[in-house]
Amino acid sequence: VQLQASGGGVVQAGGPLRLSCAASGRTFSNYVMGWFRRAPGKEREFVASISWSGGSTLYADSVKGRFTISRDNAKNTVYLQMASLKPEDTADYYCAAEVHGLGYAPNDPRKYDYWGQGTQVTVSS
Repeated sequence: VQLQASGGGVVQAGGPLRLSCAASGRTFSNYVMGWFRRAPGKEREFVASISWSGGSTLYADSVKGRFTISRDNAKNTVYLQMASLKPEDTADYYCAAEVHGLGYAPNDPRKYDYWGQGTQVTVSS
């Protein structure tokens, strides 16, 4: 499974940005997908996750109400729509896939099997 994240860039505080993560594999619709981020000098942290059907999502408290995770199984793609961005959202964002049929969308990075290369998001104040 290969994951390709894109959509990062520089945005002003308060603005929106949408990240995409395209996945290879014929069974994408079975994968649980997640987004994580790592800010400079900080540990990796969970952002959001979505179940295989899209019916269940989970968000970190820091992004709840501002970020929305969604997926299009026909396009093998998961999205992270980010709104009301803050300077503290500046980080490298990574998508991840869990491919063993987990029945929920976890926030534990150890549950994920494959990782994308990351896309950089910079929010200027």
